[in-house]
Amino acid sequence: MLVRDAMSTVVLTIGPAHTLRQAAALMSARRVGAAVVHDPDAGGIGILTERDILDSVGLGQSPDAEHAHAHTTTDVVFAAPTWTLEEAARTMTHGGFRHLIVLDGGEPAGIVSVRDIIRCWAPVRQRAAQVPA
Repeated sequence: MLVRDAMSTVVLTIGPAHTLRQAAALMSARRVGAAVVHDPDAGGIGILTERDILDSVGLGQSPDAEHAHAHTTTDVVFAAPTWTLEEAARTMTHGGFRHLIVLDGGEPAGIVSVRDIIRCWAPVRQRAAQVPA
């Protein structure tokens, strides 16, 4: 199975000036754990995750005063839609992150998360376990 089969194609995109509270509200409303941050002044595409917001709040920073650009990961590892789910899972495990922005032709085409991969693998594993020997 390929990344294109598992990825979410509806991607939440925010700007660098969004506050963390605004980002959290948008992520919560969409029920996603990450947002693509489009910031042409800082190199283009980054990612803001729920963990980034949690770390900021845990440090006592105000989600109303902190902006996405200060907490965005900009050294992003991107996936291709033609990667296998195994490649994506291995990349996430090696890098210690749970989301990959999927680029197609240099443009964001989706996001694949650990949860997306599990959703795809779980039914396959269940069917295999149910097949009599």
